[in-house]
Amino acid sequence: MRSVKIERAAWIITLDSRRRIIKDGSIYIEDGKIIAVEKADRLRCEGADVVIEGLNKVVTPGFINNHMHISYAHPVRGIFPDELPLMTYLNYVFKLQSAMKPYEEYYATLLAATELLKSGCTCFADPGSIGNLEAGVKAILDVGIRAMVGRDVVDKPNPLHLPVKDTGEAAKIIEDALRAYADLSNGRVRAWVTVFSPDYASDELLIKAKELADRYHTVLTLHTSFSEEGVKSFEENRGRRPIEHLAHLGVLSGNVLLSHALVVSEYEIDLLAKSGAKVVHCPSAAVRGSGATRFGKFPEMLSKGVPVSLGSDSANSSYYLDMVRLMYLAMVLYKDARLSKAVIPPEAALEMGTINGAFGLGLNDEIGSIEVGKRADLVIFDTKRAEWRSIFYPVNNLIYSADGRSVDTVIVDGRILVKSGAPQYVNEQALCEKVQEIGEDILKRTDISFRYNWQVE
Repeated sequence: MRSVKIERAAWIITLDSRRRIIKDGSIYIEDGKIIAVEKADRLRCEGADVVIEGLNKVVTPGFINNHMHISYAHPVRGIFPDELPLMTYLNYVFKLQSAMKPYEEYYATLLAATELLKSGCTCFADPGSIGNLEAGVKAILDVGIRAMVGRDVVDKPNPLHLPVKDTGEAAKIIEDALRAYADLSNGRVRAWVTVFSPDYASDELLIKAKELADRYHTVLTLHTSFSEEGVKSFEENRGRRPIEHLAHLGVLSGNVLLSHALVVSEYEIDLLAKSGAKVVHCPSAAVRGSGATRFGKFPEMLSKGVPVSLGSDSANSSYYLDMVRLMYLAMVLYKDARLSKAVIPPEAALEMGTINGAFGLGLNDEIGSIEVGKRADLVIFDTKRAEWRSIFYPVNNLIYSADGRSVDTVIVDGRILVKSGAPQYVNEQALCEKVQEIGEDILKRTDISFRYNWQVE
């Protein structure tokens, strides 16, 4: 039984039910769980195996990235010109991914998870896009990060050239993944139900996927309502808007997490609120010409009690994975869109990156806040940096001024995975070089290249 004590942290932002912020507080961890969190003078636990000095430190719950394509982007990050049409871009993405070998997905996943951890993300959810799930899960386990994984499917023809399966075969693929990856490493890696999109899924498959999520006590996730054109096309083909259709089928409920949900109606927001379904907003992807501020109704969702969490999408659609930057962006976009500083306050942005993320994955009894009995997934920020000073209310400093580069220590399940800003499980420099080599080889094998605005000599 291993114990860790964070001693006399300057500030602990708990995100507990009372939203306590504890000044000069300590946290005691035993066997991966939080045993005590209290003012330092009141905490009675002594004799920890590891003691972390909290002077000038801010402690938060680990951040939760609820939509992260983990395995394919890092080797070819940044290769796509901005002017590529969405479908052209996506076809390149899937072509490049299909060319990856299992060991390449392993290293790409290893690097992506490392980037997440270094900026304070302790849990991510991959929407079924890992090509070789065995290789991807091995990388996740080797890193020590918390994750949800699955294998996405479609049973209708689609413009992305995703492999179309018979409905029964698609359901079997989902269930096989649920059985194989239901609970690994004491629940740190779990499986969920991943159907790529209702656009490319029959009603039969959507209903079967929901039944599987119910039976295996997990969550169903789908990409939906990302563009105005896509929503109009869906309505023309199926007679209803996507979220309306899911509700009509009886699929929309508390264990459903909808990714993007950028173009939604007021009626669909009411359906989300009534059903208990959750939404994950990917602001860094949506803001790149998809109409985040033109279409996004995330403040309205929040006001009606819909738990909106955050995702980065892939490292090619988002370019960065820093959850602190994502929280900032999700906050300021809608302040400007609604011409009101009161919209999405920093506290709400922090909830989107922590406790709302836990609700979205059905893990709110285990993670998302610093409370006795929850898993010890924690981030410790070093505030001896210019962007942090001066501190009087640390939530403002964190969301408005800081970013993930001030992360000092990251703990998952009571294990220290990042210390003094450096990953403890891998040589980061060597890993970066390895992924660079993989990317160069993939581009050579696929004969994919682009012309850029400025010539590289």
